[in-house]
Amino acid sequence: MLPLFDKPDGENINRGCGSTVMEPLAAAVPEHGFDLGAALDGDGDRVLLVDSKGRLIDGDAVLLVCARRLKKEGRLTGDGVVATVMSNMALEVALADDGITLIRTKVGDKFVAQEMAERNIILGGEQSGHIIFSDYASTGDGLLTLMQVLRVMALENQSLEDLAHLERFPQMLVNVRVRSRPDIGDVPEIQGAVEAAEKQLDGRGRVLVRYSGTEPLLRIMMEGPDEGEIASLSENVRAVVQQSIGSTND
Repeated sequence: MLPLFDKPDGENINRGCGSTVMEPLAAAVPEHGFDLGAALDGDGDRVLLVDSKGRLIDGDAVLLVCARRLKKEGRLTGDGVVATVMSNMALEVALADDGITLIRTKVGDKFVAQEMAERNIILGGEQSGHIIFSDYASTGDGLLTLMQVLRVMALENQSLEDLAHLERFPQMLVNVRVRSRPDIGDVPEIQGAVEAAEKQLDGRGRVLVRYSGTEPLLRIMMEGPDEGEIASLSENVRAVVQQSIGSTND
């Protein structure tokens, strides 16, 4: 085991490290020949991992790894997993291959927890690494998540990279600073641009448009099998949003 950035001074929490800055961990793991590395966020309620080659293993991949094992053990209540609208479509496809349903909520761990409770589902989380194992805790715990992943690795006798392999759909996130926050359905130009993108993707991808909860931003998330296509569609929607409600201070 090799601890990194383990000398706190009361002011440097997550400075240049942790789950928001994964590069130091991604470099250290293959350099020292470790099987994996784990990075917590500032308050320890979420964790992101890297495999032996230093590749990022995010919350989507962790959900896949743990859901498959729980399903095998007959413990996956409702044969379902709860995630947010930001989880990659590849997770939904991979889970479906194992007979597991992905239920999506709005962004935020509280919405994930609420949906889990309502549906009596024991596993849920976010792409950011906030994972809830309701058999053990009512909210996310980075160390608990790490222990659950290590448990699966030991029981399956497989490496993290093999267990967490997930062929992701290209995903693009574009932020537009806005001067106002009308309901998207009340702005025909934006609604039309979104619907045109959805029509072109024709079920092969997703379009998600939502306002930031903390900043004057409209976030446009586009996902699909072709990176060039979603880049073009994202730019089309961005341009319409900028023209309709974009801030002139940008």
